Amino acid sequence: MKNYASHLVLLILTVAACSPSVKVTTGFDVVIYGGQVMDPESGTDAVLNIGIIDGTIRALTKDSLSGNRNINARGLVVSPGFVDLHCHGMTNDAFALMVQDGVTTGLELEVGTGNVNQWYEDQSEAQYVNYGVSIGHIKVRMEVMGDEGGFLPSGLAKTTVANEEQISKINDLIEIGLDQGAVGVGFGLAYTPAATTAEFESVLQIAANRGASSHIHLRAGKEGLEEAIKSASKIGASLHIVHINSSGAEHSAEFIKLIEQAVADGNDISTEAYPYEAGMTMIESSLFDEWETWDDDQIGIHQWSETGEFLNRESFGKYRQQGGGVIIHSRTDDMTEAALNSPLTMIASDGFLEDGKGHPRTSGTFSKVLGKYVREKKLYSLMDALRRMTIAPAQRLEKYVPAMSKKGRIRVDADADITVFDPTSIIDKATYTDPAIPSDGIAFVLVDGKVVVDDGELLTEAKYGKAVRKE
Repeated sequence: MKNYASHLVLLILTVAACSPSVKVTTGFDVVIYGGQVMDPESGTDAVLNIGIIDGTIRALTKDSLSGNRNINARGLVVSPGFVDLHCHGMTNDAFALMVQDGVTTGLELEVGTGNVNQWYEDQSEAQYVNYGVSIGHIKVRMEVMGDEGGFLPSGLAKTTVANEEQISKINDLIEIGLDQGAVGVGFGLAYTPAATTAEFESVLQIAANRGASSHIHLRAGKEGLEEAIKSASKIGASLHIVHINSSGAEHSAEFIKLIEQAVADGNDISTEAYPYEAGMTMIESSLFDEWETWDDDQIGIHQWSETGEFLNRESFGKYRQQGGGVIIHSRTDDMTEAALNSPLTMIASDGFLEDGKGHPRTSGTFSKVLGKYVREKKLYSLMDALRRMTIAPAQRLEKYVPAMSKKGRIRVDADADITVFDPTSIIDKATYTDPAIPSDGIAFVLVDGKVVVDDGELLTEAKYGKAVRKE
């Protein structure tokens, strides 16, 4: 009888919330009131109150609401929680900083994993944000080639051209990963330079056949971009090009034009950028195979993430042998703006942080865009920035992963993943030498309708993230 009564209350509240003729005032788990609700999907930009029950938005109204917890959002923006399509180092420490940057869903879709079931099992301990992974061509190729490497290949997976039998094994493992619920397919051709276009296209075809989104780290500059576009167009694949600012660098504006033309030609292609002039990767990767031919100035733009020291020829060689994260100071702010400015460019962090060491983009990507590029530089409107952080990444995935159709928006029946921030003060604070400093200006973050960041403070036990997975 008790269960029947609770379900009846929920039914009444749900119907009332959807009906303009009925005013619902009580019975919510959480109410966010008085905030400027901004929802890029619907274009809503108004002071409204939000009522949440069981992790779902049940009311969006000007009527007064009351819940077990009432959050005063007056003077603040209430937006969908930010969706990060590209993050690494999926640990509680990293997620803690991400959620303080407004992220409610963090997805590892570039490198991905070679064993989807195991990855989700490893992540099953409570997390601060929702999480998901791709089946990764890099990781699968490492397994097939017997490359024990680390996070990225360091041996045969980057140097060996696959034969027909090996390509068949790669394809079989990609199929298995998708069967196990991977969110998409990840590629990092820059890290597997021996992978032929034919091998790439064989995996891309599998993703296209399934309707899954493919997320690619390009190789070989403009030629690599043209290769990816040509292959995706031929196959009819949905392709997302990661960190176009990193891949394009001084040619970012030209890269963007090529992508925009491909979209105009009818291809399903999108891209992303992060708002920093330095990138980061693993020093043992194929990107540095020719490092001994570099001049001292080129070596000197590299910073060891563990200590913050800038490298010389001797220290570069030492750390190359050791392996680990290296920050690369190779771009200008103009290059970053060129990448960020296109309507096609989403915001994603490419963050990697372990034990407080890594890149500040883990902690500050979304706040930096909202603070520096929206408020200070006025590169685009606040609503447009939020579109790139919420509904656009959700829509990139939702055709294949239905769970994403309830994220990235504020509407009745959407998941109550919500970020509340002060548009006048939001800004990143993390640095290259101290990347684990939380952002300023994020007032409240809700994951699954529960408060994780409360009046600017992380609730360390509030781990309500759920797996995002293809059913």
